[in-house]
Amino acid sequence: MSTLYTTHPSPLGELLLAGPEPGVLASVTVPGQKGGARVLPDWRRDETAFAEVVRQFDAYFAGELKEFEVPLATRGSEFRERVWSALDRVPHGATVTYGELTAMAGLGPRAVRAVGGAVGANPLTVVRPCHRVVGADGTLTGYAGGLERKRWLLTHEGVLST
Repeated sequence: MSTLYTTHPSPLGELLLAGPEPGVLASVTVPGQKGGARVLPDWRRDETAFAEVVRQFDAYFAGELKEFEVPLATRGSEFRERVWSALDRVPHGATVTYGELTAMAGLGPRAVRAVGGAVGANPLTVVRPCHRVVGADGTLTGYAGGLERKRWLLTHEGVLST
């Protein structure tokens, strides 16, 4: 079975949405994203496959939606899935440090670097809120989509002021 995909305009640039079946999201990529998905030859464009996802993105960017509720189909190691599960619990309008996220995942402090790697490998930018993770001193650090996008998202969510 080929991957379905569509694109959708957003304040972050043209989003690439992809998944294994209609409505099931496996990746969200912004232009120039480090390690982001790219359309492959066996992928099939389907403008209607992610209609609900598109609706939720539009509502999020309009300030009408705080958390996404779409079926996800990501695949990662047991460690990454554990970190991503913790990441999913970081609420809209809040941030956590990498150390706090490590504790939320039930991992010891020595795992912080590995947790950072798992956050950086998140295939669902915006939907799985890796933009809500900040450095130990509160600074904006590491975001595969670029720090300007991270700043925009945190400002949009009311964490940072303009």
